[in-house]
Amino acid sequence: MRILHTSDWHLGKSLEGASRMDEQEAFLNDFIEIVKEKNADMVIIAGDVYDTANPPARAEKMFYDTLKKLSSNGERITLVIAGNHDNPERLVAAGPLARDHGIIMLGTPKSVADTGEYGKHKVVDSGEGYVEVEINGERAVVLTVPYPSEKRLNEVLYDAMDEEEQRVKTYGERIKSLFDTLSQKYREDTINIAVSHLFAMGSEEAGSERNIRLGGSFIVDGGCFPEKAQYIALGHIHKPQLVPGTNKKARYAGSPIHYSKKEINFDKKAFIIDIKANEECTVEEVKFKVYKPIEVWKCESIEEAIDMCEENKDKNCWVYLEIKTDRYLREDEIKAMKSKKMDILEISPIIMGENAEEIDLNSFSEKTFDEIFREFYIKERQVEPQQELMELLLGILNEEDDYEAD
Repeated sequence: MRILHTSDWHLGKSLEGASRMDEQEAFLNDFIEIVKEKNADMVIIAGDVYDTANPPARAEKMFYDTLKKLSSNGERITLVIAGNHDNPERLVAAGPLARDHGIIMLGTPKSVADTGEYGKHKVVDSGEGYVEVEINGERAVVLTVPYPSEKRLNEVLYDAMDEEEQRVKTYGERIKSLFDTLSQKYREDTINIAVSHLFAMGSEEAGSERNIRLGGSFIVDGGCFPEKAQYIALGHIHKPQLVPGTNKKARYAGSPIHYSKKEINFDKKAFIIDIKANEECTVEEVKFKVYKPIEVWKCESIEEAIDMCEENKDKNCWVYLEIKTDRYLREDEIKAMKSKKMDILEISPIIMGENAEEIDLNSFSEKTFDEIFREFYIKERQVEPQQELMELLLGILNEEDDYEAD
């Protein structure tokens, strides 16, 4: 069986307010051709199909059009799980119609796929957290764990664990318990794989992922994944990579497009897995095109920045401008840059202080949010913010974090 593993499409995502959907549409068109050229039997999309729970209509249309073309009239199975950006109910709403095209859509760890015909193939068995598919006479058991928030994980483990176990066990231990239980569905005569959307310890983040780790509680280690799995297809991390501690079985496919300037130094790709029952799989990388590169232009002066915008005005790229200067930029200088070069995302003056010391106005990586806000408040009001105001602001931010993680 040949499987193609991809993830984190984030359809509808923008960059500093600029839409990326033209690039995403170009990627999807190429992706369809890659799947056909590689003759994949099954495509796995490991979560974060959309960038928000309420995606634009164009993003949804692109996704459904792509699924239909990937199906090739039911010749191919496509398995889709929800990530932390997706609304599970909305993602799987088209599930009953998608079934005729060989598409399996699962929103939560408790989701159960209907058994029966899926295009020209079959789901012969299913339950919470697994499906067994038959493709061209071969059987594959796939453990399916869409983004397992704390609440969703407790729901699926409710009957398997008593109240004391649920209270004492860490998030990672509960994930391991879930996979240990589900892996009992594996057999020696089936292809045994798993798919999930979570954060594994030791993985290198790319910079554009939404943080699903609150105080470190949503991290799992490589030992959580099922030992008997031949391949583990993961989503969430945007940099393609192996997961430490999984004997090279677990991989993040990463996002297909550079979604931040922190991602521009590594390739985007998908994985092709050739696999047989009771044998080690082989993995091939398929690299994606860069449809519109993100570039960081470092300029030694305002004049150099304006000249660079003029010289590269026809270049098709997104631009972050970093300009060394001994003063703040004037409005007419900013206007001159933006009128010459389209798609400037950000202009960052780096003020040169005494002894050529650089003060990067956009660099706050060493400071906490409350420190940054306190400094801003003092600068604007010339007084310290009251403790009640700080507590109110931080309380609002914590509520938003809890909502995103649910």
